[in-house]
Amino acid sequence: MALSAKLQLRQSQALVMTPQLLQSIRLLQYSNAELQAFVERQMESNPLLIHSPAAADAAVSVGSGEVTGEARSDSAGYPGAAPSAVANGIGGPASRRSANQAFSGDSEFGIEDLADRRPSLHAHAAQEVADILEDADERRIGEELCEHLDESGYVYVSAAEIAAQLRCPIEAVERTLQTIQRDIAPAGLFARSLAECLAIQLKRQNRFDPVIAIVLDHLDLLARRDFSALRRLTGEDEAGLMEILAEIRGLDPKPGHAFDHDGSEVIVPDVFVSESADGTWQVELNPDALPRVIVDNAYLTTVRDGATREADQAFLGECQQSANWLVRSLDQRAKTILKVASEIVRRQDGFLTRGVGGLKPMTLMSVAEAIGMHESTVSRVTSTKYIATPRGTFEMRFFFTVAIASADGGDAHSAESVKHRIKILIDAESVGKVMSDDDIAVVLKKEGIDLARRTVAKYREALGIPSSIQRRREMNARQLAS
Repeated sequence: MALSAKLQLRQSQALVMTPQLLQSIRLLQYSNAELQAFVERQMESNPLLIHSPAAADAAVSVGSGEVTGEARSDSAGYPGAAPSAVANGIGGPASRRSANQAFSGDSEFGIEDLADRRPSLHAHAAQEVADILEDADERRIGEELCEHLDESGYVYVSAAEIAAQLRCPIEAVERTLQTIQRDIAPAGLFARSLAECLAIQLKRQNRFDPVIAIVLDHLDLLARRDFSALRRLTGEDEAGLMEILAEIRGLDPKPGHAFDHDGSEVIVPDVFVSESADGTWQVELNPDALPRVIVDNAYLTTVRDGATREADQAFLGECQQSANWLVRSLDQRAKTILKVASEIVRRQDGFLTRGVGGLKPMTLMSVAEAIGMHESTVSRVTSTKYIATPRGTFEMRFFFTVAIASADGGDAHSAESVKHRIKILIDAESVGKVMSDDDIAVVLKKEGIDLARRTVAKYREALGIPSSIQRRREMNARQLAS
């Protein structure tokens, strides 16, 4: 067989992902904080981008399968300010302004600045350490320990590591740590484990004894409600163990959570959902979550008239192109979020009216097909985006749950609503009437939910609910204690 070289022409089509197209895709999945940071970087490098002086209201009304939209803009070029109607019908948008906007107007000063902010954990700990420790060497150790506090108020670094860093004896670190634990407020800060945190608080209350010490050394048995094993270890009866359990439940396992933490990110909803007077659901973009940027065309005209060099004109052209792209991309991002949120609200009307029990199964594919978008686009839009509803603020992904077949051939059930039903059944238990996973599966099947016992067990464990054996032990112990 002879080998020879040939030239062939072939014509094909392929999607070329330009850098700007890739960046537009990334914008969809950015969270509020990431988007704000990206826009700030763009404004620093592009002199044609400026903050918009006013916001716009964008809303759609959802109800009875009908979605209508309207927009009002106080300034031209505000991104995300003009979502068009996506279905026939009439619905007036309800304007929503936050308390901060109503108070501050154009000022940077907001009503939250009047609030009594809690001190940060590290600032509080540093002040307490300075008050408790008088010796300079001890203060140096205490300041180093403060740097290793986690948000729960625990110190997981060992005394040997601190001693090595500060080149001091391990005994000095241990002695300083014990002094801090003894006197600091709230009790439990600077503990090295959960058991030590609880022990410190009990010692402050003069309730720490050998029996409680044994229980704290075996918290895993307490978590499993294995009271028979604890009785053998402590010699206490179930009534005494229940008193100890009640005392432990009254303690604070994470004393550090009483303070603010530097770097914590506040959840800002991207969409508001409220009920209109006519019973429909109003879906509105949150203006605080939208970057307010426009292209400064007046400045562009002024600078362009004075740009005589070819390099300057090329730079201005690139800045104008980049600025126009950013405004268009932000506008498209806002419209896409509003469109996806409106479809979610339309499909999850039962959740908004009845709670988790009314949640319906929903997939990314079904929403994508309904609004004419690709599934990957819906996935990016729902990532790290939040909806504020009358029932609380939820991540958009919360509304997407798998379907569980109906036992009687009816509509499928949402996994989250089934979990909620399992929790209700277990909460209604009483002494002598504790339901096993098999019992729960039977009850659910009678209600039209076809669920296997092992699936019931998986959902129960996901809810953090102990097994029927552990629940029965705890109920019996409570009855003895009473």
